[in-house]
Amino acid sequence: MGEKKRVKLHNKSDRPDNVVMREHEIISECEEIEKTLPSFLRGFFSYLRGNVLPRTRLSYLRDIRAFCRYLVNETGLTEAEDISGIKLSEFNEIKAIDVNMFLDYCRRYTVERDGDIVVYENSNRTLARKKSSLSVMFKQLYRDELVEKNITDGFDPIRVPKAGEREIKALQDNEVMVMLDAVSTGEHLTEKERQYWKKTKKRDKAILILFLTYGLRLFELQQLNVSSFNFSRGEFKIYRKRDKEAVMPLNESVTQAVSDYIENERADDSTLDEINRDALFLSLQGKRMTERQIRELVKKYTSIGMETSRRAGYSPHKLRATAATSLIGRGNSIFDVQALLDHEQVTTTQLYANHRMNVKRDLVNDMEWELERKERKHQ
Repeated sequence: MGEKKRVKLHNKSDRPDNVVMREHEIISECEEIEKTLPSFLRGFFSYLRGNVLPRTRLSYLRDIRAFCRYLVNETGLTEAEDISGIKLSEFNEIKAIDVNMFLDYCRRYTVERDGDIVVYENSNRTLARKKSSLSVMFKQLYRDELVEKNITDGFDPIRVPKAGEREIKALQDNEVMVMLDAVSTGEHLTEKERQYWKKTKKRDKAILILFLTYGLRLFELQQLNVSSFNFSRGEFKIYRKRDKEAVMPLNESVTQAVSDYIENERADDSTLDEINRDALFLSLQGKRMTERQIRELVKKYTSIGMETSRRAGYSPHKLRATAATSLIGRGNSIFDVQALLDHEQVTTTQLYANHRMNVKRDLVNDMEWELERKERKHQ
């Protein structure tokens, strides 16, 4: 087997190399999945390339691959031994009930891996996404006249809480202060965590401050470069969904945290590989931090702020919610917050405006019962 070829960029766009490379990696994974799927889906692949973002395309393809594996391994709907061997005539025989059975199967299933049995359990939100992926595929096959019927009308509805019904999870201001104190002093960390903290405390603090100030998405922060920042102009640049470029103003606390990290903790460029030389947030191995590493870092510090287990810590998206509720709570315009967080619809931002952090606690506190006095009366 030949050695894997190294990918080189010839980037003439305005976007940084790492942003272009990340998109290339996503598209390459899409193409690898497409090679494993039945060839009659080529028209559908073309539809995805032209109509959805690379990350969405990848999600669709992963869901469709899972459905095809289900057909091969769990049903008698195909004679194929491999998903690439599924025939169009077999797809043409699939009924809505078969898709509904797949979605029900996905609620909870087991996979044997390396001698262990791994249990997978999916939420209704995940099931709804899988249903959407299959709906798009079957509709496109029907439009291309590859299947005789549009079976999507028969797919079972999946109850997903509406945006206004969801409980907004965000840190309270006092929890934010405890979290920032922990990253500054190392308090509440385990002995092993403190060993790493001594080497990464300035980096970790800069990451948390950026999340809390701007409500950045995880991929937006992960792709930041040293060259993204222009301290003399007091601004930095990020790349959002749909290749949108946004210039964000720097405030004093962010400038101090990021500058302190770059100048006093980040590895010197001369010690780094060329591909990681411009990356802002580096692992201890001198490589750009992965989204998973950043997610685990945030879970650790948020769990300290909330005084809960590391497992129960919040994701970076909850820090995005924290930024939104804090900004609105300080009296900022909902439209200004919408622009900062890059919400497509102001109704999304409105959810945070309607969220009162302590409303339940205030209601319960107003309903205290004088149990002690009643108990004395009956003694």
